[in-house]
Amino acid sequence: MFGRVVAGVRLWFSPRRMAAEGTTPDYRFSLANERTFLAWLRTALALLAGGLAVEQFLTDLDRPLRVGIALMLLLGAVVCALRAVNHWARCERAMRRGEDLPVTRLPAWLAVGTTLAALAVGVAIGLGWSR
Repeated sequence: MFGRVVAGVRLWFSPRRMAAEGTTPDYRFSLANERTFLAWLRTALALLAGGLAVEQFLTDLDRPLRVGIALMLLLGAVVCALRAVNHWARCERAMRRGEDLPVTRLPAWLAVGTTLAALAVGVAIGLGWSR
């Protein structure tokens, strides 16, 4: 298991190793895969900005609540960024090998986590939970 993870992470940083996998796919598909990767990174940056904004600007909220919401958003940013590069590499490898593209549950978990964070902020503001 650990060896598989290390091998997968090596692909993130080794374009030559990725190029050695199978045959070169149609460039349009590789570029679409890259655009999807960049969209996931933009999502990670938005979550990072949201976490910082909660901590910086919602100072009237109780500190544990504010920090909890901010940390949830920051954790979402970390997971989203790491999963983005992993999904990009897995898709590129699958295209090169002529395999089915891998599926991911990240969009569902990301939607649930973002919804929970938004609801927590909305309830806290609506109920006037402050220090």
